[in-house]
Formats: sequence, C-alpha cells, structure tokens
Amino acid sequence: MEEARILAIDYGEKRIGIAITDPLNIFAYPLTTLQNDSDFFKNLKSILDQYKVVKILIGNPIKEDGSIPKLFGKIEELKNEIEQKFGLPVILVDERYSSEIAKQRIIESVKSKKKRKDKSLLDKNAAAVILEDFMKSGF
Repeated sequence: MEEARILAIDYGEKRIGIAITDPLNIFAYPLTTLQNDSDFFKNLKSILDQYKVVKILIGNPIKEDGSIPKLFGKIEELKNEIEQKFGLPVILVDERYSSEIAKQRIIESVKSKKKRKDKSLLDKNAAAVILEDFMKSGF
C-alpha cells in the first residue's frame, strides 16, 4: 500500500512547527520545528519527499470572537506559496486551542522544567494537535 501522509503546520513568525501522520493516517506525531527563514521551503521539501506527503494543513488561529488574526495574511501567503511550489492541496484549519492543549501535554509528559521551556517543543506539539483534530473530524 502506498504511503499517503498528512502534514500539519503550526505557523509562527520565528518558528514553524511540523507534525505528520503515520503511514496509515491513524496517529499524528510532532516531527520537528523549522526556522521561518530563507531555508524553510528547502527544508519543507525534503520532509514532503521523505514522508510522501499528499495533503498539508495549516493552523489558522481564529480568535474567540471569530475575528481574523493579524497573522492571517502571512498564513494565506504561505498556503498559496506551498500550493504553487509543491502542487499539494493545503487546507486552513481552526487551531484556536492547539497551543494551550500542547502546553498541557508537555507539562504532563516532559518532567524537566528546563526542557519544557524549549519553544520548538511547543510548536511541533501544537502542529500535532491541529493534525489530530483534523483526523478526528473524519477527513
């Protein structure tokens, strides 16, 4: 059976969290955190190739009141650029509580307070939360 994984992105102006499904699209796990710099697309391409990604989700942090966040323009730009560069479908998904859920998981699973302060840990775990929510929705 051909692998067809889904990748999720938790966008940040400094760091971009990446999560991926297993080959059967049953589990989501935090993969890595990439720097949001000039190497981002090159690094993303190698992940897309390595994991045979067929769909990408980008978390869209809609505010409590339903208003659009200031990052939305950058998130939309990223979506369009990924679609053009890689020809993959990109879906924007509501990620309102992903960072809070990720923080809670890190507190529960990472014993070292020093390790908990690693911001990249939060970014890739938030991406995993986005991916899990999407998978639970029965995509």
